[in-house]
Amino acid sequence: MGYVGVLVISIILIVIIILVSVLTTSKAYDYKHTVDPIENNPHLDVDEDQNKSEDKHS
Repeated sequence: MGYVGVLVISIILIVIIILVSVLTTSKAYDYKHTVDPIENNPHLDVDEDQNKSEDKHS
């Protein structure tokens, strides 16, 4: 295989890699993330309890 064949195969591989990268990136942007409401966040309640106990000790 000559230099031209290697060059053609390399260009084809580069194009395929770029297309796959674009497809996966666009699919990732379409993903809908969900966020828990503040009312249902157990970590928020713990922080409030700690702040109340710190205020009592001050």
